[in-house]
Amino acid sequence: MCLAVPMRVIEVRGDMGVAELWGVRREVGLHLLEDVEVGDYVLVHAGFAIEKVDPGEAERTLEMLSEIAGA
Repeated sequence: MCLAVPMRVIEVRGDMGVAELWGVRREVGLHLLEDVEVGDYVLVHAGFAIEKVDPGEAERTLEMLSEIAGA
């Protein structure tokens, strides 16, 4: 099973960007999406943003992941 995690884009550099989740920053490929902007939430899988996500849905998903992790 594969897992994609919602992360908030904090920097865009062409077809690459930086996304953040819980203080952890990762460089991600933006090749698969159009019009990604700083502040957007994207699903990140294997280093690539694969889908834009509604901010409310992203927050609900992150809350559930936090509960599962016991954080």
